[in-house]
Amino acid sequence: MSHKILVLGTGKSTSYLLDYLLAKASTEQLLITIADLHPDKLPKHVKNHQHAITVTLDIKDADKRLKLIQDCTIVISMLPAFLHIIVAKDCLSEGKHLVTASYVSDALQQLDQKVKEKGLVFMNEIGLDPGIDHMSAMEVIDRIRAQGGQMLLFESFCGGLVAPEHDTNLWNYKFTWNPRNVVVAGQGGTAKFIQEGTYKYIPYHKLFRRTEFLDVEGYGKFEAYANRDSLKYREAYGLQDVLTLYRGTMRRVGFSKAWHMFVQLGMTDDSYQIENSQGMTFREFTNLFLPYSPTDSVELKLRYYLKIDQDDIMWEKLMELDLFSSTKTIPLVNATPAQILQHILEQSWTLAQNEKDMIVMYHKFGYELNGQKYQIDANMVVKGEDKTYTAMAKTVGLPVAIATLKILKGEITTPGVQIPIAKEVYQPILKELEEHGIIFKEHHTPYLGYNPDSIAS
Repeated sequence: MSHKILVLGTGKSTSYLLDYLLAKASTEQLLITIADLHPDKLPKHVKNHQHAITVTLDIKDADKRLKLIQDCTIVISMLPAFLHIIVAKDCLSEGKHLVTASYVSDALQQLDQKVKEKGLVFMNEIGLDPGIDHMSAMEVIDRIRAQGGQMLLFESFCGGLVAPEHDTNLWNYKFTWNPRNVVVAGQGGTAKFIQEGTYKYIPYHKLFRRTEFLDVEGYGKFEAYANRDSLKYREAYGLQDVLTLYRGTMRRVGFSKAWHMFVQLGMTDDSYQIENSQGMTFREFTNLFLPYSPTDSVELKLRYYLKIDQDDIMWEKLMELDLFSSTKTIPLVNATPAQILQHILEQSWTLAQNEKDMIVMYHKFGYELNGQKYQIDANMVVKGEDKTYTAMAKTVGLPVAIATLKILKGEITTPGVQIPIAKEVYQPILKELEEHGIIFKEHHTPYLGYNPDSIAS
């Protein structure tokens, strides 16, 4: 008897996910139905696989969606996060397990009791970040506690970056996942965390000027800006009494200071539309955010507004993006500033087919044991193969696929709406990820605690 897996959505993070399941299909007796609005875009080896069925699906088609869910054992939703709740309610009504890589929403969490009553596993946050970050952190935290240690500090950082050999622009950055999420990062709330027992808050307009520096052996120096809510996982990780809890997003040094220019100008704003955006030149768009002058050029006004000199590297970074082009135009109708900025950046920051991305994750654990303080630094670096088989797709898709198979085989059984912080979940998944080159390296260093020298001004 075959296990029927339904995969909803075939976005950028599904290349390794689908290949993993199809490679296991014969030995594990899997039948994989892949449903998407454009399944024709799938590679031939997937569409023609004897254990795969491709289906055209508009997720809003409730009847067709429900029929597909009724005909499977477990559902993998790789849809945009806001659509998971629709799928989750169908899975609950039809008694099917569910796996997603997205954050648990309040609406999804409210289903927890009913999911438990039906004995179903709704596994979420089982991608990269969230996902591998949870599992790798809990593996070390549980180990420290098993020795009798008390956690004092936990910092966690992750970044989707371009591999050094294809780092070819002044920003040291290219898009490796949803560009929109990069452009609007940090908006919608104040970043909050705790350092040395004191709550800290960073409003959006200061977010990219309060960065922390860190080194990854063999890969040099990086910077990190704070995630919106570092305290969200205090209870989940059992870190209610920890003195420092900080989570952030990694970039190469200098990126955040440059990105702050867009924040200052207002180009990352997604709250209103520019009515005559279609056909506007990049230069005209840039000029929208600058004062009127009958004599000064757009370039001169921008330099004056941002207080940057012509020989400043910040100016070179802006020039590299063709922000002052009078020939390049915006095709978007009634777009927000953030949408237009995304379009402009995609012209420069899109990976070429043969270019590689890179995932970097860095954890810092501080703890006390037998009256002594210790620190463990752990990091993971994964490089992609090309534009399709990216490190992002690998680190998001493989944990999803591995968890799905373990739920199907009855190796993960605890019911409920959950994230991968239990030992029965993270131990076998981390072990298998190592076989695919997703490995954490640990370094034991002197305990530093809060280090003010690591914070940018």
